Amino acid sequence: MTKKKSGTVFEDSLAEIESLVIHLEQGDISLEESLKSFERGINLTRICQKALQDAEQKVQILIERNGTQNLEPFTDE
Repeated sequence: MTKKKSGTVFEDSLAEIESLVIHLEQGDISLEESLKSFERGINLTRICQKALQDAEQKVQILIERNGTQNLEPFTDE
């Protein structure tokens, strides 16, 4: 069995989180099911955060290899 690429893992996890949120917002599940869904959402969020950190690290390595390390902090203005 082949290992999934991190982009696919990220996209799949994000889609599942969106599905969980929709399901939870409908409010037609038991408390126990809600807690299980919430716990799954937390785990998926951690997977997404790890994938983003890995991508950021890859970008940083590529920038360092090219010798252009003129990074500026992102500001949302």
